[in-house]
Amino acid sequence: MKLKKLILPLASFAMALFVGGLLVAFSDAKVLALKSQPLSMLSHAFSTAGSAYWALFRGSVFDPRLAEDHWLHGFYPLSETLVAATPLILTGLSVALAFRAGLFNIGAQGQFIAGAIGASWIGFTFELPYVIHTIAAMAVAIAFSGLYGGFVGFLKAKTGAHEVIVTIMLNYVAGYFLLWLLSTTAFLRPGRQDPLAPEVHKTARLPHLFGSDLRANLGFIVALAAAAGVWWLLNRSTWGFKFRAVGANASAARTAGISVPRVTTSVMFIAGALAGLGGAAQILGSEPAMTAGVGGSFGFDAITVALLGRATPLGTVFAALLFGGLRAGGLTMQASTETPLDLVLVIQALVVLFIAAPALIKSLFRLKNIETGETMASKGWNG
Repeated sequence: MKLKKLILPLASFAMALFVGGLLVAFSDAKVLALKSQPLSMLSHAFSTAGSAYWALFRGSVFDPRLAEDHWLHGFYPLSETLVAATPLILTGLSVALAFRAGLFNIGAQGQFIAGAIGASWIGFTFELPYVIHTIAAMAVAIAFSGLYGGFVGFLKAKTGAHEVIVTIMLNYVAGYFLLWLLSTTAFLRPGRQDPLAPEVHKTARLPHLFGSDLRANLGFIVALAAAAGVWWLLNRSTWGFKFRAVGANASAARTAGISVPRVTTSVMFIAGALAGLGGAAQILGSEPAMTAGVGGSFGFDAITVALLGRATPLGTVFAALLFGGLRAGGLTMQASTETPLDLVLVIQALVVLFIAAPALIKSLFRLKNIETGETMASKGWNG
């Protein structure tokens, strides 16, 4: 990503922090109680917003108080950020790749669940050696989710079914299928009535990167490798050229001899596999026992991450780290300053709002000759 393309997202993030700071400050009753003293009110507002953002930093990057025993413990918040960012990177890449091919993959949520099911099943059912067990679980997760996503591409290629409608419906299918699966004897943990699967064996789990005290695991490295692979696929391979050609103009690509149905099916298979890999990383890394809520909101947050990352692999990684930090630090901010956790979601929404309005940001910051990059509105969907 060129340096100029970074300016707009950074300016959008700065505006989101500014507006979010105002919301934090003026949602504090102590600040509002000083409305008869404007200077004191302004001073207390800055103090309140600053305390909230300092707590957010301590909860997402580094906490000096935790470093008193050992310096590495101070990076526990950063470890939690990496844990939260890992599935966001992979699901974000899923949405971004599809978008570059002119498709809008709303089904990352269902594909994530399909991958989690595959990884969990292999993880707790079979006894395999270290490394081999992990690879097998991830391979099955990729196969399950790839087929789940590829089915959408096949339907679009053969029948013209719109991928947005199909993927939304398949999200519900995956969610309810998971609920049913967790009620069966094959997946329900013995002796339990609540929907909870057995924990995956230790031989299948991803190793920790910085020791057992920090939860950051090899899944983050896998996510970075996937981002590098997607970049190579899009920019250095023949298939990537075909993906981008179909995304730019499907009719022209068809005239040039590119099989649009094959590209559509292939893209959705790979997109599904990426989202499923996120599900595998969640199960094998930080959440070894599958529950009904294993998918969380990762698949839907992926759309926001891909948008903020301008549908590029590098941008998606940075956007996922940002959202992972907001997710990890929000709890500390709430506990330390009594700031509602919902305000973190508001900040996320503000980032997207300002990203989606490049003309507004350029006007506010008086930016000239800054590339705004591709947006969903300007590029459109192929279908």
